[in-house]
Amino acid sequence: MPRPALPLIMIAALSGAAAAIAAGAMRYEGMCDASAAVAIDARHFIVASDEDNRLRIYRRDEPRVLEVVALQAFLGTAEDGESDLEGAARVGQRIYWIASHGRNSKGKAQPDRQRFFATEVVAGSAGPRVEPVGAPQRQLLADLMAAPTLREWRLAEAARRAPEAPGGLNIEGLAEGPAGSLLIGLRNPLREGRALVVPLLNPDEFLRGSHARFGAPSGLDLGGRGVRSIGRTDGAYLIVAGPIADAGDFALYRWTGHEADAPRRLTGVDLGDLRPEALFVWPDDGRVELLSDDGGVERHGRACKDRPPVAQSFRALTIRP
Repeated sequence: MPRPALPLIMIAALSGAAAAIAAGAMRYEGMCDASAAVAIDARHFIVASDEDNRLRIYRRDEPRVLEVVALQAFLGTAEDGESDLEGAARVGQRIYWIASHGRNSKGKAQPDRQRFFATEVVAGSAGPRVEPVGAPQRQLLADLMAAPTLREWRLAEAARRAPEAPGGLNIEGLAEGPAGSLLIGLRNPLREGRALVVPLLNPDEFLRGSHARFGAPSGLDLGGRGVRSIGRTDGAYLIVAGPIADAGDFALYRWTGHEADAPRRLTGVDLGDLRPEALFVWPDDGRVELLSDDGGVERHGRACKDRPPVAQSFRALTIRP
């Protein structure tokens, strides 16, 4: 099987001295904690926050929210609950979303965070809309823990720990895989310093009630970091790698998708103080958008997530050739 390759425009954008950074990050309003996103056409993208059960649609390079998709009733969570949405992957007109499936910071079980679901992109005269379809699945964690191919990762033990504790469990990445599959990227646990990526082979059957089936997992050397976002472009993968807890740095990697191939760290990309937790590729020109989770960023002595919604924002950095 031939190895997938990034298109020339992406190689120019992301390799060594050829890389160039946009003049500055764009600031989008209405939320702080950008945690998952996809492009829904060449001008619009949709973003999840890990702090509420809403999706927000934006137009490229315009700061205001165009539409909010409320998910509380669809997800069946508590009125004040949050599902900690962390990953998204678009396949055709369908967008798959995944929650962290972890406990809270104190190690207390959070059933509302065990969600995997899908939405559909719907064309509209005022721009594309996104609507939930089917019903959310709540059995992914149980199927992961029961999978024989994942026994060495001791996920049942990890699921009993706080997500940012050593050996805890925290899902943060989702990407389109080959032949209708998805790749699930974990921030935690690490095994021998490597991050876990698991192929979910039957996402649509799983959403219809079948047990999840998994392919052979990959343990990726990301310099002791976990997967914070993963996105596919022409069959290759771009990975945002970051610390399992808050302290530590972020880096970008390119990976072929083959377990035998080591991810390659991309140089020449200065992330500054961004904390990228969402990554997607624009379909028209191949540029990459990195969205920062700015919930902890302080302005005037107050963290972004503690400010009223009208004063909240997150940053997005476009990497272009």
